[in-house]
Amino acid sequence: MKNSNETIENLVIIGGGPTGYTAGIYASRAALNPTIFAGYQAGGQLMLTTDVENFPGFPEGILGPKLMDEFRLQAEKFGSKIFNEDVIGLDLTQHPYVVKTYDKEIKTHSIIIATGASAKWLDLENEKELIGSGLSSCATCDGAFFKDANIAVVGGGDSAMEEALFLTKYARKVTLIHRRSEFRASKIMATRVMKHPKIEIIWDTIVTKYLYEKDGFISKLTGIHLKNVNTNEVTEMDLDGLFMAIGHIPNTDFLPDVISKTSEGYLETNIHTMTNIDGVFAAGDVVDTRYRQAITAAADGCKSAIDAEKWLSENEIID
Repeated sequence: MKNSNETIENLVIIGGGPTGYTAGIYASRAALNPTIFAGYQAGGQLMLTTDVENFPGFPEGILGPKLMDEFRLQAEKFGSKIFNEDVIGLDLTQHPYVVKTYDKEIKTHSIIIATGASAKWLDLENEKELIGSGLSSCATCDGAFFKDANIAVVGGGDSAMEEALFLTKYARKVTLIHRRSEFRASKIMATRVMKHPKIEIIWDTIVTKYLYEKDGFISKLTGIHLKNVNTNEVTEMDLDGLFMAIGHIPNTDFLPDVISKTSEGYLETNIHTMTNIDGVFAAGDVVDTRYRQAITAAADGCKSAIDAEKWLSENEIID
């Protein structure tokens, strides 16, 4: 493989969030000269976040987009080639593998899939502009911004229970809004929520509208409209913050079926970060159903790059 005149990349990294960029930093410093396809919306979920206060090294906090800019600059500094292009498919039927974008087809010996997972939202009017301005999908990330506030959580599974319980550390009151008459969560988690003095539960109800104030170009959530699914009665609730806990969708639709996935579409890894396909690795929120933090995603990127380097060396693709 070394003697071929055809250009074959050592490593292609798919994804431009903390996982992909960290993988690029480690792979570049290992002289793998990786190519990163960061996507047209490069930066991942942190591009929807305002202040990040829990990433080590930034005691005063840092804006999510700014943090991703720093990640990207560091990856480029060490030699990562970064393209803001979406990968639309992979050919894994023969080696070297083929990575396809709308404009390119690149052959590569190894691949790291770091495409993350997207939080499910309600798809209501003005939702995107309110994300980070009262709307959130991560209590661990944003809960501290809502001290002594009146906030609500949408959902009925274990994640919603965990979010609501976590937010009681900061909020004056937490309202849990669920569209059904009983939770899908485990009994122990549901019991904790129902017994908590700071948590109120609204059953059989959905959010139908966001209320907000606009200050110049900035919108801020001020409340919501609620609709009872049985009576169709609509009520208004004043809120400082609303947290979505209705699940995540792993960004794996573009991948061929030969890569093993869970029933929910998350990638499965067999040996450390390697998937069932030799030389194809997966890292970050595309495999992580539990933590979903920038720091754990970055750590996964580090691990996948080290695993890829070791695999390339063991297979005598690199010295």
